[in-house]
Amino acid sequence: MLVVTDLERSKAFYRETLGLEVEVDFGANVTLTGGVCLQTKESWEEFLSVTPDAITFGGRDAELYFEEALFDAFAERLKTVASLQYVHPVMEHSWGQRVVRFYDPDQHVIEVGEPIDMVCKRFLDSGMTAAEVAKRMDVPEECIRMCEQEKS
Repeated sequence: MLVVTDLERSKAFYRETLGLEVEVDFGANVTLTGGVCLQTKESWEEFLSVTPDAITFGGRDAELYFEEALFDAFAERLKTVASLQYVHPVMEHSWGQRVVRFYDPDQHVIEVGEPIDMVCKRFLDSGMTAAEVAKRMDVPEECIRMCEQEKS
């Protein structure tokens, strides 16, 4: 669950940016597809019996993680979101997974990554052997063999 300052703005952001839809709307709390919940700051303050200054945003101490099989298309679509603020643009981790991180309207960190099986398939499709992919991704070769079997 994420505490948000403007529920309508946050619902629009998650719908437009990640394609999430409202499944259940309780007014001050909504559940989106994928199990993401949004709660208004005011109702959260009431639940915790704290003053408004007790809730802060932008702590960068957690993130929501999603995977996107059509990663390149998703990264291109993000470029059309005018208000999007990146933590960093698309980058590739040492194990080969491509990810992008950005903030939601309340400065919660969102990460969208390429699924690991897609990383494996990308390397295999490039002509690398299972042993080379295993070394590149720093995983046991048997994991790559499983990916090869799924690929065929």
